[in-house]
This record gives sequence, C-alpha cells and structure tokens, in this order.
Amino acid sequence: MRLGTRASQLALVQAHAVADALGGDVEIVEITTAGDRGIAGDKARWIDTIEDALERGSIDLAVHSAKDVPAQSLLRPGMALAAVLAREDARDALVGAASLDDLPPGARVGTASLRRRAQLLAVRDDLEVVDLRGNVDTRLRKLHEGRCDAAVLAAAGLRRLGLEAEIGALLDPTVFVPAPGQGALAVEGREIPAALVDDVADAALRAERHVVEALDATCDTPVGVHHDGVALHAFVGLPDGSAWLRDSVVGPDAAALIVERLESMGARDLLARATAIAEATS
Repeated sequence: MRLGTRASQLALVQAHAVADALGGDVEIVEITTAGDRGIAGDKARWIDTIEDALERGSIDLAVHSAKDVPAQSLLRPGMALAAVLAREDARDALVGAASLDDLPPGARVGTASLRRRAQLLAVRDDLEVVDLRGNVDTRLRKLHEGRCDAAVLAAAGLRRLGLEAEIGALLDPTVFVPAPGQGALAVEGREIPAALVDDVADAALRAERHVVEALDATCDTPVGVHHDGVALHAFVGLPDGSAWLRDSVVGPDAAALIVERLESMGARDLLARATAIAEATS
C-alpha cells in the first residue's frame, strides 16, 4: 500500500499514523504540492500533485489534513474522501500568551487565516493581526524571533508534533469556531478501507463540509464550522471583524438547518462582501 502525503514534518507524522492504522507493508511517498512551492490559489494547491499521483496510480491513497481539502465537487472524478482515526482537538490555540485578555492594546497576533483574523478582531478590535505563514515550526520560530507578540495555530498540529507545551490557551470553539475538518485526518482514493474510517469523525467532517459547500464559501471568505459531537457551530464574518454571524444547532438535520438560518441572517451578503474585499486587496 502506497500512501501519498506532503513532506512537511506535520504531514509525515499524520501519514505515519494512518500507516500504523493500516498495518502491513505500507510505503509513504512524499510529494511536493503547488502550495509547498509557494504558489498562491485556493485549497486545491495543497493536494493538486497528490491527486495527480492518485490518478496515475503511483500511490493508492492520499493523506490530507481535512481542513486543507477543497469541496467535494472539486475533487478528481472517481475519488472518495473519508475522515480517518479519532479526531484530534479541533480548537485553535493561542501561543505566546496565557489568554487574549493578557494581550495589551495594539499587540501583534500572527495568523495567515482570514477566519482567525476575523474572529480575533470580532473579539478584540484593538489588536493588530499580522500575516504569519509557513509550517508550524516556521511560524513558531517567527513568533520567538519577535515578529509578533502571539500567534494562533491549530492545537491539533501542535499536539501531533509534541509541541503542546507551546499552547498558552485553547480558544473557545463556540466563539473561535474552527475551520471545517480542523483536527481531522482525511484519506482520499478510489476506495477507502473501511477499517480506517472513524464513524464519529467522518460524520462530523461531512456535516461541516456540507455547510461550507451549501454556502459556496471559499478560501477568501472567513468561515468556521465545527461539530463538537453535540452541536454544530458556525461562524461567517468579514476579514476586519466589523460584521459577523454565529449560530449553533443541535439535531440530526443540523447541517441543513444551520445553513437555512445563516442565510436568513444575511450570510450570503457577508460572504459576497468578504469576497469583494479579498479581490480588491489581492
């Protein structure tokens, strides 16, 4: 069995976890994506060459961070996607400070995520949110070099890399609603071994992705969706935090209902405004 993955330290840790779950003779194939080469674009840049390898048959399965996978309609024809293994902590982590309240006015908080930017400014509009890019180790190095006073990263990545000690605080996921799929691993291929699929993680991932796809959200729109096992939470906002919506729904039809409620509250208008802002500043 050949598993394709990006070559970052975190991606390799994740691929080895899937390989261990598969058992037997598993080869991990490292693949450089357009995103790794610094090419801008949508989420597809993180999986493009990996999907090429799937189509060619040079790998059998691909391992992704689920939050990096674009909408189902954008996956290659014939490819299936499933959440695998138990989900790691989906929350965002504040690094460099014990809480947001501990940061003084004007403190610089680093992130490359529009969602995190919008949520930070919705809560603390006196902060300066600065662009912080790179793999986890690169972002931590930049933080420790003083390029920002604090940073927001995914708790899951820090924990998988053994860097939990870097976490100053875990942010409330009903306020700082995580990205769809955050903390979950996804396997893509023509056929996913049933033994790999965690039913709880898979159901949550599908609910989260349904909301994003139903709202036609993109990388240029600050959107968070997270199912915590009880309720489905969602956030839609503008990058500057000046306008936003949050909602939570419980029940078997939570994904469809939360889309309906968000639309009734004006989510599509917010998304259109967010897209226009992104296009104007790109």
